[in-house]
Parts: sequence; structure tokens; C-alpha cells
Amino acid sequence: MAETEFALDLNDDQKEVRDWLHGFAADVMRPAAAEWDEREETPWPIIQEAAKIGLYSLDFYAQQFFDPTGLGIPMTMEELFWGDAGIALSIVGTGLAAVGVLANGTEEQIGTWVPQMYGDAGDVKVAAFCSSEPDAGSDVASLRTRAVYDEAKDEWVLNGTKTWATNGGIANVHVVVASVDAELGSKGHASFIVPSGTPGLSQGQKFLKHGIRASHTAEVVLDDVRVPGHCLLGGKEKLDERLARAKERAKKGGERVKNAAMATFEASRPAVGAMAVGTARAAYEVALDYAKTREQFGRPIIDNQGVAFQLADMRTSVDAARLLVWRASWMGVSGRKFESAEGSMSKLFASETAKKVTAQAIQILGGNGYTREYPVERMHRDAAIYSIFEGTSEIQRLVIARTLSGMPIR
Repeated sequence: MAETEFALDLNDDQKEVRDWLHGFAADVMRPAAAEWDEREETPWPIIQEAAKIGLYSLDFYAQQFFDPTGLGIPMTMEELFWGDAGIALSIVGTGLAAVGVLANGTEEQIGTWVPQMYGDAGDVKVAAFCSSEPDAGSDVASLRTRAVYDEAKDEWVLNGTKTWATNGGIANVHVVVASVDAELGSKGHASFIVPSGTPGLSQGQKFLKHGIRASHTAEVVLDDVRVPGHCLLGGKEKLDERLARAKERAKKGGERVKNAAMATFEASRPAVGAMAVGTARAAYEVALDYAKTREQFGRPIIDNQGVAFQLADMRTSVDAARLLVWRASWMGVSGRKFESAEGSMSKLFASETAKKVTAQAIQILGGNGYTREYPVERMHRDAAIYSIFEGTSEIQRLVIARTLSGMPIR
């Protein structure tokens, strides 16, 4: 892969996009954040506004994904999640399903299904990526949803229950990961498109969450869901070839396959780290402004070392998290191997930073910080998710420790 020049500053084009995103986050997302947090509903009007300006579209995210510096996606995530984490996840959540199709689908499948995931400004749609299960979160190998091929009808029959699905049950397109060969564990998985209105797919429990309340999260129940053969991403011929290779490698030892999968996960984690950076930065900025204007004993509270030193630590942690995210993003786009699990490092540190910085912000605001009249209370609730989804902090530490030691640490 061609060498990518590294810089610690955004170029002019990136700064223009960043400022555009920041304007949307400040003018459209922030004023609506508290309302949608209380309503715990998908903010369709905000998504529609994003669609009108081209922010909610495959074209925009593709442009950022193919940014040769690797900083387009983390920059986008940071600005949107600076605006509000719940609304931001409603805007970017469809991207999880789109990436699933882009990574595994044929050109025809990509052209058919991805546009249906977004719709248009007049009729916005959302998509859902369904992978986690009640008994299979971090342990992807124990996935129980099954897909069985009905050769006579050229249909796949899906049965199982998915959980923690962003946009689950309300999506126009569901991308479902299912096992087609249980003996191969995670190597026997395949992804399927389930179109809108397919009989047998229903929404299960909608989760009432601690944070990111504006993002719809629910179970998806699959009861004898039948989809045409062409809804298998990549096609059956490609699947059969992959399963045959996996079986052969399983006889010889599957370490090489496992490492390839791990590299894929490593490359996706910095985007989640960037979300955490956005929330942490937002809380820090609120706390800084408050400390400059709030007076106690005749002077601003920032004059006190106890407050000023906290702010210094908060800003240092936010900047350090961003640098880890940028390093991992740059490594990913320039083809460098994550020899020390740098992707997991970025996600781990940024996630823990978001939880710590938002808690410190509440402390600096005192009683006000604990109320919903100030946004840091909501930001603190939102921050809790970063160390849980897309791989918990414990899983990140496990990945890092295994990578550094070369040992099968459990």
C-alpha cells in the first residue's frame, strides 16, 4: 500500500468538513439533545435534517472512509458525538449495516441494498446490524442463530434472537449474522439481508437504557424467516469455498484465520474511540466554561488548584485519547500491522477517558452537574456505553495482553 504522509494537523479540506459538522452538531443536535433523551425515541426530524444537507448519506461516509490520511472517520465521529451521543448514534448507526454489506456483499448487492438503508431526504430510512445475542456478546463463537439452506426453493431459513441491535425492528433493512456450520464456530458464520416486511422478523424487547437514549436499541426475533438465496451476502458459491477452506485449516490449526479476523476488529475500533473522545471533549468544555464563570468566595472557582488541576488532567486525557485514535486510524489506512493491538488501545483508553472526564465534569459543576439542567449529567450517562459496546474494556485488555505476550491469556 502507498505510504501515507503523517501529520498532526488536519488539512484545509478536512478543516472545512470539520467546521461544517461542528455547525450541525452545535446548531441542530445540541438544542434538541435533552428533548430526545427524555423521549427515548428515534429523532427522525434530526436524521431528516442531516439527510437534507448530505450528512446522512452513503456518499458522505464513503468520502470520509477513503480519506487517505485515515482521519476522516474519527474526525466525523468526534464532532457528531460532541453534539450528542444519542442523536449521533441514530445518525451513524445505519453505517454498521452498510459496512457489513460493503465488506461482504457483491457489487450487485451493494448497489441494491445500501441505498435502501438510507432512503432520501424526503423519506429517510435506517438499517440495523444484528450480531449480538442474549448468550453471545463478546463470545461470538457461541452464536445460536441458525441459517439453513432450502435447496428446493433456493431460500435461507433463519431462526434465532438477536439483541442490542441499534435500529432493531424499526429498520428498513436488517443485516443478520447467523451460523451456517456450527462445528466451525465463528468461521462458520455468514451474513444475510432481511428486507423490510419479511414474514417472521419482529421486534422483541425495546431496551430502556441508562444513556444514548435517543438511539433505538432492541431485540430482533427471527422465526422461520425465509429470504431468497441472493440475500446471502457474497453468494453461496463464495460461502461454500470459504467453508471448505475453514474446514481444511481447522484440521491444520486455525491460528492464521483467527489473526486475520482479529486484524479486522482492530481496524474498526478507533471509530468507537473517536465517539468517546467527542463526548469527553464536550464535558470538558462545559466544565471549563463553568469554572471560569462560577464564583465562590468572591472569585471564579478555576482560581482554585483543586479545580484547575482537574481541568488540566481532563484536557490532557482527551488529547491523549485523540492521539491514540488518530495513530490507530492512520496505521489502518496505511496498511501497518497492529503489532501491539493499537486499535484496542485507542478504544480502551478513549472509553475509560470518557467515563472519567464526564464524572469529573459533574464534580466541578457540583450540585448543578447532578441535575438535568446541565448537559454533563447526560454526557456521563452516555459515556458508560463506550466501555461496553463494540468490545468491553475487559475484552480490549485481553486482546492487548494476548498480543503483547503471545500467550492464550484467559
